[in-house]
Amino acid sequence: MDFTIRAATLEDCKDISRMILELAEHEKVSDQVKITQKDLEQDGFSKNPFFHGIIAEVPEHLKSRDGHTKVGYSLYFYTYSSWKGRAVYMEDLYVMPEFRGKGIGKALMSKVSQLGLAAGCTQLNFTVLDWNKSSLDFYLKQGCWDVTSDLGYHCMRCEGDALENLAQGDL
Repeated sequence: MDFTIRAATLEDCKDISRMILELAEHEKVSDQVKITQKDLEQDGFSKNPFFHGIIAEVPEHLKSRDGHTKVGYSLYFYTYSSWKGRAVYMEDLYVMPEFRGKGIGKALMSKVSQLGLAAGCTQLNFTVLDWNKSSLDFYLKQGCWDVTSDLGYHCMRCEGDALENLAQGDL
């Protein structure tokens, strides 16, 4: 299939926002999405961006049934491992359903890996839902391994009132 992978631009935020909602619907958590197009514009394209993004785009003659040429994306950011050093975290990897199985997801993941290696990273980290067998199989096929099952680490989160309380030192 004919497609290109390129760095996301400010003008892509509308399509990234659309695909974030599509991903959330796929993951059955669309009620959890609070981010807006404006948030993406500010957080990804300011002087000190919180994330970076790449876009998968097809030519106009291959556009989606809904008329989209931007058919996939990945958001990523750099982090640090106190044991291994520089790392890249892939927050999202998404390809519209009608374009899956054509190498786009692998190309997006490969590009994030290339960017990470170019920045001196030694690992690529990300999460995947335990029920998403096709994605788990895809990642394992790429040489990734399951940190939770192999090392027992769990991904933890603190947000909302709990985060506020924690920041204030409340118990």
